[in-house]
Amino acid sequence: MYYVSKRLEISAAHRLELDYPSKCTRLHGHNWIVTVHCRAAELNANGMVTDFTDIKKIVSERLDHSCLNDTLDFNPTAENIARWICDNVANCYRVEVQESEGNTAAYEKD
Repeated sequence: MYYVSKRLEISAAHRLELDYPSKCTRLHGHNWIVTVHCRAAELNANGMVTDFTDIKKIVSERLDHSCLNDTLDFNPTAENIARWICDNVANCYRVEVQESEGNTAAYEKD
């Protein structure tokens, strides 16, 4: 099995839809750190698991410097963002999304 990971930092704003009072329901921003993990039993024709450039396109070009509520069609919690990235990057099996120091969510496919 081959493994690669890519760490990116993006800046994005969001506000959460919550069923309890929270300051997070107001628009605010983070400097997010996203780590994308991919694996494959066989390398592709170019000798790669997944091209790092493709990961960057999906994560940075879609999410960086955006309002995540406008960009994504779900409540943009760190957990939901991790799953969305995992579902959209080829060969991805795990994503960690750190929205601030000490606050990290992860999604991993079974």
